[in-house]
Amino acid sequence: MFRLPLPKTASAPFCPSEVRGSVAVPPGLPFWRKALRSAGPGLLVAVGYMDPGNWATDIEAGSRYGYDLLFVIGLCGFGAMLLQWLAMRLGLVTGRDLGRMARERYAPATVKCLWLLAELAIVATDIAEVLGSALAFNLLLGVPLWLGVLLTGLDTVIVLGLKGQGFRQVEAIVLGLVATIALCFAVQLAIAVPSPAGILHGLVPRPAIFADPHALYLAVGILGATVMPHNLYLHSSVVQTRLVGSGEPAKRDAIRFATIDIVVALLLATLVNGAILTLSAATFHASGFSGVAEIEDAYRLLAPITGASAAAALFAIALFASGQSATFTGTIAGQVILEGFLDLKIPCWQRRLITRGLALVPALAGVMWLGDHAVGKLLVLTQVVLSLQLPFAIWPLIRFTSDRALMGAFATPRLLAGAAWAMFATIVTANLWLIGRWFA
Repeated sequence: MFRLPLPKTASAPFCPSEVRGSVAVPPGLPFWRKALRSAGPGLLVAVGYMDPGNWATDIEAGSRYGYDLLFVIGLCGFGAMLLQWLAMRLGLVTGRDLGRMARERYAPATVKCLWLLAELAIVATDIAEVLGSALAFNLLLGVPLWLGVLLTGLDTVIVLGLKGQGFRQVEAIVLGLVATIALCFAVQLAIAVPSPAGILHGLVPRPAIFADPHALYLAVGILGATVMPHNLYLHSSVVQTRLVGSGEPAKRDAIRFATIDIVVALLLATLVNGAILTLSAATFHASGFSGVAEIEDAYRLLAPITGASAAAALFAIALFASGQSATFTGTIAGQVILEGFLDLKIPCWQRRLITRGLALVPALAGVMWLGDHAVGKLLVLTQVVLSLQLPFAIWPLIRFTSDRALMGAFATPRLLAGAAWAMFATIVTANLWLIGRWFA
């Protein structure tokens, strides 16, 4: 089999710039083997769509409104597929990630502004990971929440342990964690027995529900939790770990298999998010507990409502796996953003240490100031912050991928570009409403 050796580096264990083109996808392979060799980048991106920040918004949406906001998760999932598809095409066609392309095409002041906003999104994401993992420690081990927050700083040791490992090994670890999350929720849904009619009803868009301002607030939170800005930078880079030819036919073939990868991965992430909301609706809302907004409350109520102690244990295990899987992709995304916008390379463990340090301070301050029961509100707030950052990543992505001088025959078709711009306008409108609500 044709196989390229993985590059060795003393400075970075699994950063995309160090392993670009390291996973060969030879042209003569059968379809299924090509699909397997191409799979992986979509999974790393999908992890960000099922991190602890999603849990808080989905649990509150399900407990308060039942299945009614399920269609929001579905629409956001399809929107995420479109945007990640654009990011993938940018990386495969141009050989540059979104951050590097912005650095080459925009003025230095604009580049620094976009970099700062992207870093803010990384920190907001990591705060959600810290809070989710700390809560998992609290639920599984009984340690105080503040101590759980401090324990999350140890994940840098995990990153150090991956030093010298190839990108496929990292993808395999993430696959194991994602499979754990999916299996836990599959068992919990089997225990909870949700209403099929309720699920079908919730999948039908009902704009009238947004007459309730809190429903719209949660929808914006779901949007921020689903379509994450740093994932657009990440995907445009990690997709380049697949070795493809330089000709147009080879690129078309690579795009086809990368499309399968991202659609399958994000479909799985959408199903997981839908499962969280469905579990909340089938247990809490159906039992009259419409005010469940905290993950720890959901954990404590699951066993008595479902009558199965395993439901609560599986919930906590899935939460821990969710936080840990996001650790890997957060590290890689941070490195991509640094290298892309600033052309700055530092060891991945240092990048992890900086990001986690910036997240620990506000997470610990929030827990100490607002108390243990404020975790859900803090998680929802981080997802709203991510939604506010989204337009600053989507605008250049759509502009670059629609530019025929840059993309050539791979420029985004007008219909899909129109759909992307419509999504951009929807996000901006929702964000402006949210800002107006804050200052009203």
